[in-house]
Amino acid sequence: GMILLTWQKIAPTALLYQISPSLNMEILILLAILSTMLGGWGGLNQTQMRKVLAYSSIAHMGWTVIIALINPNLTILSLMIYIMTTLTLFMTLNLSSTTKIKSISNLWNKSTPMTMIVFLTMLSLGGLPPLTGFMPKWLILQELIINNNPTMAIIMALSALLNLFFYMRIIYVSSLTMFPTSNNLKHHWFFSQTKTTNMIPTLTTISSMLLPLTPILIIMT
Repeated sequence: GMILLTWQKIAPTALLYQISPSLNMEILILLAILSTMLGGWGGLNQTQMRKVLAYSSIAHMGWTVIIALINPNLTILSLMIYIMTTLTLFMTLNLSSTTKIKSISNLWNKSTPMTMIVFLTMLSLGGLPPLTGFMPKWLILQELIINNNPTMAIIMALSALLNLFFYMRIIYVSSLTMFPTSNNLKHHWFFSQTKTTNMIPTLTTISSMLLPLTPILIIMT
């Protein structure tokens, strides 16, 4: 799942970047609206984390596509930030062997810091400020408005609320409600991890704390 949502997007995005001057804006707008709406609505009633992330990936591709003609560099920036954030979430879920929303609610008893990383990364994927995931959405909306596409900017911003809603729903269900359990112990016994965790702190920092570097990235793009 991680390879399909990250590595497999590099080639088509590189192709979009190379042919960006010859792209049709009307087709890009249609693809972007369909992607963001399908990704937003499709992820609302999912309980499997891989399905939620799959629909989130569809929605994020809409943001990547819409700006390919106006500012191709923002397309690359959006993809890079999405890949970093998705890698963080997948590595954390893999480390904790979490596949369902119910498993996230039980993760509190095993590792509270890991649960906080999952929640923080989800909010960043949803584009909530002041996290890193807000940066590409903010820059893309700004470029759309500058290029006289305020209607499209409003539609994209509203569609982003769908993604943020189902991430907030997961966080609410996992943290503020408790699933029935037959275990009377509040905390589980902690076992040492055999899986590598070296990259998770670095990726967490990148996926949540890069918003102050936005002026530098604007100059680079």
